[in-house]
Amino acid sequence: MADLKLWEDLKRWKERCDFVELSYEFSPMTPHWSGFPAMDAEMIFDYPQGFRVHKVQTATQYGTHVDAPAHFVPGKRMLNELRADELVLPLCVVDLSSKVAANSDYVFTADDLREWEEVHGKIPEGSFVAVRTDWSKRADLDNMDEDGQKHYPGWGIDALKFLVEERDVAAVGHETSDTDAAVSSAKIGYIGEYYILEQERYQIELLHDLDRVPPTGAIIICGFPRGVELTGFTARCIAICPKN
Repeated sequence: MADLKLWEDLKRWKERCDFVELSYEFSPMTPHWSGFPAMDAEMIFDYPQGFRVHKVQTATQYGTHVDAPAHFVPGKRMLNELRADELVLPLCVVDLSSKVAANSDYVFTADDLREWEEVHGKIPEGSFVAVRTDWSKRADLDNMDEDGQKHYPGWGIDALKFLVEERDVAAVGHETSDTDAAVSSAKIGYIGEYYILEQERYQIELLHDLDRVPPTGAIIICGFPRGVELTGFTARCIAICPKN
């Protein structure tokens, strides 16, 4: 008989852990980058015909979504080239919500990550690092001013370089629709997003409910299609967290 230890481990997880949804539901009302139209679902078969089926039209980077390295960088990996073991990772959640509450344009720094490590320990190699900003709790994610400039926080290039070059993380995530802070990208472009994808890491954008995940000890599972020649897709991400 096959070894059932993994089944026993899973049973123990379901008894002792919380399973936290980190993704938005998928509908025309889902928050998404303002340059994309809302998704559309057309019913093409219904129950009188024996079953219900929809035809869905959507931008690939819609709602909570994955960005493969090729999203910005030609020649890098597409979705189908991301390995299965890269989609189940230790999850570190860096809480910068208080700094973002005081400054909507806040840029995450390497010093923020070092300060987090002083309390929670070294970020492990091959982990997924998500920044909690509580931005997903807002009704208006773009936070646009009267001149049409968006205002939301994002990663600084020094923070991303720290994670890649000194901690060798596998992926990053955030609650906003862009890697870079909006004011920064308007001035100097999407340098943070280009950098993290150029390093063959993937990222998840428009995460939510990170406030329900502890700083350390959780595991993230990221699911999305193995799209051939696709650079992204709507994703469903789940955090498995020890119960308090």
